[in-house]
Amino acid sequence: MTTLTGTYYKGRLKLDKPVKFAKPVKVTVTFEKEKQSGLSLSDFSFAETQDLLKECKTSFADEVIEERRKAI
Repeated sequence: MTTLTGTYYKGRLKLDKPVKFAKPVKVTVTFEKEKQSGLSLSDFSFAETQDLLKECKTSFADEVIEERRKAI
């Protein structure tokens, strides 16, 4: 078995390296999940958030409720 990598774009598959076989071979193409841009759960730290909010005298929920009331 030979493993190849490449890129699929607009209906075409482009292999990273050329390959030659003497006769036709059966292939299986697996599409990898796209990497998410933006934030993931691992980007957040509960301890860091606690430290940032240690001087806060109100609850986060109360602040969100107040902000939403002002937006109405």
